[in-house]
Amino acid sequence: MASWAGISPGSYESAGQRTSTRTVKGKPHIKSAMCEAAWAVSRCQNRWLAIKYSQVASRRGNKKVLVAMSHRCLESFTPC
Repeated sequence: MASWAGISPGSYESAGQRTSTRTVKGKPHIKSAMCEAAWAVSRCQNRWLAIKYSQVASRRGNKKVLVAMSHRCLESFTPC
């Protein structure tokens, strides 16, 4: 589901080193809606995703964390 939506992370590994890459191409409307939802969740109080957002945003930056949180939201709400 995350790959179809375009929120799954790219994977590039060379000589055992992982590098940062772009996300895969996907549906732009779903991608933007999930990023908006992640932004809203990050502003909530006492949510585990908001706590994770603040922890990771200090290391990686706001925009990268929004894509990661939207990926996490999509994974957690998708039925198996």
